[in-house]
Amino acid sequence: MNKNTILAVLAVLIAIAAPFVMYPVLLMKLLCFALFACAFNLLIGYTGLLSFGHAAFLGGAGYIAGYVIRDLGLPFEIGLLAGVAFAAFVGLIMGMLAIRRQGIYFTMITLALAQMLYFIFLQAPFTGGEDGLQGIPRGTLLGVIDLSNDLTLYFVVLAICIAAYGLIVRTVHSPFGQVLKAIKENEPRAISLGYDVDKYKLLVFVLSAALSGLAGATKATVLGFETLTDVHWSMSGLVVLMTLVGGLGTLVGPIMGAIVIVALENRIGEFGAWMAVTTQIDWFRSLGEQVTIVTGFIFIVVVLAFRKGIVGEVIAWNERRALKAK
Repeated sequence: MNKNTILAVLAVLIAIAAPFVMYPVLLMKLLCFALFACAFNLLIGYTGLLSFGHAAFLGGAGYIAGYVIRDLGLPFEIGLLAGVAFAAFVGLIMGMLAIRRQGIYFTMITLALAQMLYFIFLQAPFTGGEDGLQGIPRGTLLGVIDLSNDLTLYFVVLAICIAAYGLIVRTVHSPFGQVLKAIKENEPRAISLGYDVDKYKLLVFVLSAALSGLAGATKATVLGFETLTDVHWSMSGLVVLMTLVGGLGTLVGPIMGAIVIVALENRIGEFGAWMAVTTQIDWFRSLGEQVTIVTGFIFIVVVLAFRKGIVGEVIAWNERRALKAK
């Protein structure tokens, strides 16, 4: 086996062992955000399209999945499929409008359309408004596997995320993925070679939206609720942060970025309490209320010192070391 295969197998083994050491619900939340970041990276990291509307796919799919499972009484898998289908449809509409423009104009169109969807979900009767969609049941998988147990659901979520990640890896290394990289590097040249650039952009946009929807639908089922936070523009900013911190245009980078950001949001309070006891400085106890400040500080450090992100810098260091060895 080559080095990458060994690392992949090791990562899967760690993921399988993780719920026996850590809280399974936190791990499932982390997996969902990792998938969300990987789906977003497929668009920005490999095609060069910065979308500020991906929260619409994450949160929208969560609302639809929750409605289908809770209000319509349909199974878990149907809820996931409904969420993915909704995200793909919205991605198709949004993509058809956004790809007509480039650069900041593309970004602003995605942001505007996503905010329109935010206000739709705010006022829709089935979403619960500011209270959110509560009490989403987990149900059973294929009518056989009871998902009420956290450990059982964790392995289902892990399988979903591994399959989706495998699709992303396959896409990146396919001829389709090579065209996407060409579009990012030099779009006019890709056009001159005869590629229908707009078609490729639309396809990758829809694929990224569908995978983001899968992450959102899964997350809503895991947590048992869906709120407006997931469709707000700040969630789109958060996934940008995850991707940049981990490493733009790398396969593992978004996962690392998601781990860092989610861990900060959920454990910074405990870390602050430990620091307060260790240093006898009471200010550290307030870290749990200042997550955005800590996250912003990390973002500044990464931008200034690790321009390629955590994983990107590691890859660059390995490449420099290999060149020196020659």
